[in-house]
Amino acid sequence: MYDRYVAIGDSSTEGLDDPDGSGGWRGWADRLAEHVSATSPGLRYANLAVRGRVVRQVRDEQLPRALELRPDLATVFAGVNDLLRPGFDAAAVAADVEELLGALTGAGATVLTITVPDPSRAMPLARPLRGRMADFNERVRRAAQRTGARVADVAAHPVGADPRLWSLDRLHANALGHERIAGALAEALGLPGADHRWADPLPPAARRRGHEVLRAEGAWLRTHFGPWVVRRATGRSSGDDVQPKRPELAPVPRT
Repeated sequence: MYDRYVAIGDSSTEGLDDPDGSGGWRGWADRLAEHVSATSPGLRYANLAVRGRVVRQVRDEQLPRALELRPDLATVFAGVNDLLRPGFDAAAVAADVEELLGALTGAGATVLTITVPDPSRAMPLARPLRGRMADFNERVRRAAQRTGARVADVAAHPVGADPRLWSLDRLHANALGHERIAGALAEALGLPGADHRWADPLPPAARRRGHEVLRAEGAWLRTHFGPWVVRRATGRSSGDDVQPKRPELAPVPRT
């Protein structure tokens, strides 16, 4: 039984791109809270995550507030925004992740984190990053082992890289992807009814023709990659002026 669940992180934890039907985002953290509340009916849930945040910002901006809320369950997921930066330092970023995990486990919370699935099947431009992603994931696994956190090892299963679990921007999970991640976390937490089905492969995908691939690539470059490059070049973030969607502990919404 859990009383207080606090989620910290970046856009994935915030819930992009899993619409909640009312103009906001649902996401795997909301979905996990629903799973937990089925056996912990008094559960209250806060989500402090903000899109665009790197791990150091999560540590500085979100961790103090998370500790104030005294969670007995917490999720920590960040690092993708660090991985995408040219000056990425795996050791330094992993050390910050370990500090997040250690601070929350040290405060008495059950803490969960997630490994980063390989996005290169959905986003070929990410292929040069595969090595640093694999290295970062291994560092996170070791950090979790040292701090007593639990890992939903999404990256260890091929379905995590299936393009059909990714949204049109190829950086965030879609609704099905968020559902699978929530299933992985529920299994890692040992919730009643949770099992390993989240890792089941999807049915074989229809083969796309060359012109369909080219058209999709062009649309992605114009709609998603181009604006992302402009933000990076101008020092802006998608999270500028964005506030956490659930800054206080509150009963879990029913969907």
